[in-house]
This record gives sequence, C-alpha cells and structure tokens, in this order.
Amino acid sequence: MIMPQLNEEYEDLRKTVEAFARDVVAPVIGDLYERREFPYDIVRQMGAMGLFGLPLPEEYGGMGGDYFALCLVLEELARVDSSVSITLEAAVSLGAMPIHRFGTAGQRAEWLPRMASGEVLGAFGLTEPGGGSDVPGGMRTTATLDGDEWVINGSKAFITNSGTDITGVVAVAAITGHREGDETFPHRRPEISTILVPSGTPGFTVSKKYSKVGWNCSDTRELSFTGCRVPAGNLLGERGRGYAQFLQTLDEGRVAIAALSTGLAQGCVDESLRYVRERRAFGHPIGHYQAIQFKIADMEVRTHTARLAYYHAAGRMLAGEPFKKEAAIAKLVAGDAAMDNARDATQIFGGYGFMNEYPVGRFYRDAKILEIGEGTSEVQRMLIARELGLKGL
Repeated sequence: MIMPQLNEEYEDLRKTVEAFARDVVAPVIGDLYERREFPYDIVRQMGAMGLFGLPLPEEYGGMGGDYFALCLVLEELARVDSSVSITLEAAVSLGAMPIHRFGTAGQRAEWLPRMASGEVLGAFGLTEPGGGSDVPGGMRTTATLDGDEWVINGSKAFITNSGTDITGVVAVAAITGHREGDETFPHRRPEISTILVPSGTPGFTVSKKYSKVGWNCSDTRELSFTGCRVPAGNLLGERGRGYAQFLQTLDEGRVAIAALSTGLAQGCVDESLRYVRERRAFGHPIGHYQAIQFKIADMEVRTHTARLAYYHAAGRMLAGEPFKKEAAIAKLVAGDAAMDNARDATQIFGGYGFMNEYPVGRFYRDAKILEIGEGTSEVQRMLIARELGLKGL
C-alpha cells in the first residue's frame, strides 16, 4: 500500500512536474485563462514528457507506470492551474483508461498509442442535459443496431476534451435496449452500453465551448447525435455493461480528482505564504498576526488531510483491494479542502484576491466545480453511507 513517504521514483516524478508547472505553465497560464484558450503548447509538451501515457502499458507507447503516479502529476499541475490538470485527468482517466480496460485489441492498437503521446485526446460522453447524478434514470441517448452499424441519437452535456483540434474519439454511453426486472432489480431498466464515436463522424455535432465560471483553459462542450452511424465493432466492452464500466471508471476518477483538488488546496497555501511575508499592515508583515496564522494553519491541515485521503484510496486501488468508500472519502474531503482554502486565500489577499492577475482569484473560480464534477459532494456522502450498510434509508 502507498505510504505517505514517497519512494525515490515517485519523488523524482513529482519534482519534475513541479518544475514543469512552475517554469512552463505558470508564466503563460494567466493570459491563456483570461482569453479562454485551450493550452495546446502545454499539452504538446506534456505529451513529449510522457504524462498522457503514464499509466498505460509500454506496448502502446505508455510509460508503464501506475495510477498513483498519475495522481502525483495531477496534484503538482493543479498547484499552478486546474485547467491544465483536468485536461490531463480527463484525457487519461475518462479517455484512455476505458479503452485500455474494456477495449478490444484492435481498439487499443488504434487509439492508445496516439493517446499516450498526447497526439489525440479522448472524451467520455456520459452526462446529459436532463440528467446529472441519476445516470440510468436521466439517460435519453439511444443506440440501435441496424445491420452492422449502431445508429446513435441523443445529446450529452459538460463533456471535457470533446471539441479540441486534437480530440479523436468520444466514448458515448447510450441505451441499447431494456432488461426485464428480477429479484435484485424488480423494475424494467435500461440496458446501457458504451460506443466509440470518432470525431468528424456524420451526425455527430460538437457545440461551441461553454462560457464557464472556471476551468477556462479546459475544453467543455455539449454534444449531439442525429442518426449518427458507426460500425458495430465500435462497441466498447460488453453490450449492456456500459453502466458497470462507468462506475469503475468513476471510482478511479474520483481518486484522481481528489489529487487535483489537493493540488489546488496546496496552491492556495503556497500563494498565501508568499503573500503574507510581503504584504505589510500596521507596521508588520500580515503573517505576523495570529488571525492570519490561524487561517493558514487551517488551510495546511485541510491540505494534509486531503493528501492522506487520496494516498490511502490510491494505495488500496493499486493493492487490488476494494476502494469505493475510500475514493468517495478522498473526493469529498479534498473537494471541501479546495473550496475552503480558495475562500480563505482570497480573504487573505483582500482586494487583490478579487483581481484575476493573482492566482488565488483563479483558484477561487476553479474550486467550486470540485464539489460537483465526477460526483457531487452529496453523492459521495450517499456512497459512503451505502458502504457502511445504510442502504435504502
């Protein structure tokens, strides 16, 4: 199991990405963020570093690393900017990993080498305009088998990495039929499958980018499918197993989002420590005053706790042990830490915290989504309660 003390290999990776975030990302991200531009050059450099292929096998051009290594990278990137971090997280966790885990040999050979290099990004089309946490109940997108082709109709919302110039494929969750009830599930329920839809497929339309509160350098769009036809062989995994695949993908993704959230929380501590040593009031640096000291101490406690939580969840995952509850705990604790730290950091900076030229303003705008995306905080509490045996209450 992963211990809080990193071994030499992990620490070398962490330091490398820390330097990259400081020297490459930090000098340009503020301007890109204000212009709401996707960071293509940063993505290209991350691809050259092998970050997009970190947990993928070497036979597909990956680094042969593990998911914890990816989490360390996400934390270090998010200390500087969450848009860059979520671009990597979504590309790997939601784009590449489902193909790696559930794809055929042909699908892996077609997509993984280009995803591992960062040449192509993948996306995961799950959420719909009329449905959020209730995935099966809210899903309206359908896929009907017509001869040797799937015909897809419907729409998806809030899909990350789905409309960039280098987006190659979207894994679309769709209803492919219905199953009758049984003892476990007494009601008739939808059969959900996942189908790979390459970018540019006729009938597949990508909307303009959303105007978002935060994550301004991340690509997020609504997708629509109208008579969109793809080969029957584009089915990802087993027919009817799409929802189960999604749940496994989300459990892993929650650990990754917890790492990203921890990075944002740490970035708030970093920026606040720098500022309170420079900013003076009433004859002293403001870090001299106990009110500020206590606020930063609380921020450090939250960050440390969040880091331990995602380390523990990642350790159980890599050991092959159940980690659903631990992933939910990590996501909940780290998301709250990011939001609370961003609010406190903005308060410490005062009026300057409300200015976009300072990173804490960007952190404040970025933090709220971490209590919503990849499962709301309420859903995490529900999952934790269920894992404690409180089902059906």
